[in-house]
Amino acid sequence: MKLVGKTVLITGASHGIGAGTARVLAAHGARVALVARDPEALAAVADEVRTGGGTAETFSADLTDIERVSALQAEVSDRWGTPDVIVNSAGAGHFLFIEETKMEDFVTQMAAPYFAACFVTRAFIEGMLARGSGRIVNVNSPASRAVWPGAIGYAGTRWALRGFSEALRADLAGTGIGVTEAVIGKVSTSYWAKNPGAEDRVPRIAKLSAALSCDDAGAVVLRGIEADKSRVFAPWSARMVELQSRLAPGLVQQLMIRTGARRPLPNPV
Repeated sequence: MKLVGKTVLITGASHGIGAGTARVLAAHGARVALVARDPEALAAVADEVRTGGGTAETFSADLTDIERVSALQAEVSDRWGTPDVIVNSAGAGHFLFIEETKMEDFVTQMAAPYFAACFVTRAFIEGMLARGSGRIVNVNSPASRAVWPGAIGYAGTRWALRGFSEALRADLAGTGIGVTEAVIGKVSTSYWAKNPGAEDRVPRIAKLSAALSCDDAGAVVLRGIEADKSRVFAPWSARMVELQSRLAPGLVQQLMIRTGARRPLPNPV
């Protein structure tokens, strides 16, 4: 799909991969509808897009709130019609061992990215089906292929998002609507500064490839859309994890465990 003149709704667009995707897709001619909870941060990204000659509108929304997502669908459709592309990029997670994870944290981490992607896709899918065209992009992590210690809630949600992507692709077969899963490795974002210690829990083997910039990540999403890909991977190490986890899942799991985080020592009594 060529993006000139197309409408793209991007969630999690106030920062990180979502913001980078907005800048990249707008530079290739898309009109971008930017969605996130923080209106001020959204406005800053929209200004960047417009400064670069692109077209952007902002929509502040908590995508874990079903009623707010329904209202978002009406707002976007009234202004721009049904999006041609939806990029589900909302969501982050905490890198914690199970005993460090509060029970309610499992719920909040599942809310975004998983439920947010489900809700947003469901809100707009009927319009896309009526039109008979479109593409859904779910931004995912290599943790959806191989897990490592100290990231149990994060990994669980990413496997759920992988399952949603596969099920959605089967559901939409023959409708003219494609599904792309963009599996993107470590990206240089504010997440690491806001979550001290998280970077130390990234497996050492993952550090063999440099972190991507947010706009580099956006370029991966662009590649998936333009080439109508079912799956795209970046950097090269994310693709290698995918291939190796298919060929030798046990070996990959042991490698992740051996190069991953160690459980913190208990405090002396």
